[in-house]
Amino acid sequence: MICDRNGLPLSVGISGANLHDSQALVPLMRGIPPVRSRFGPRRRRPARLHADKGYDFDHLRGWLRRRQIVPRIARRGVENSSRLGRHRWVVERTMSWLNGCRRLHRRYERKAGHCLAFVGIASVLICYRRLCRSGHSWSPRQDG
Repeated sequence: MICDRNGLPLSVGISGANLHDSQALVPLMRGIPPVRSRFGPRRRRPARLHADKGYDFDHLRGWLRRRQIVPRIARRGVENSSRLGRHRWVVERTMSWLNGCRRLHRRYERKAGHCLAFVGIASVLICYRRLCRSGHSWSPRQDG
């Protein structure tokens, strides 16, 4: 899962339990949709990526730099991972929000597509609740 600074999911995915987290970074980054802005062109990628030591690989750092994304990844054996704590807790909080959905707490579906659909629905609910709490009024007609 890739989240923005507020913990709203930008890109979600599921994988097997035996797949290393670093192998899912590239597909998740490619899954981030373009974001509309009032000024200038659409942003197609984030400016920075904060990640823990599990993503400390030279090929991932190079891939991010080629796409003009500044990687802020803790280095294995060099940096203490507690420095990333203030950024990492946002993702952990969002994961706990997803675990609050009963259907996702234990994976009941046998097909991966069904599980991914429920993760998507739960992500939409997280965004909707956050929008309602912030007090903004939104309707589908504002975009068009």
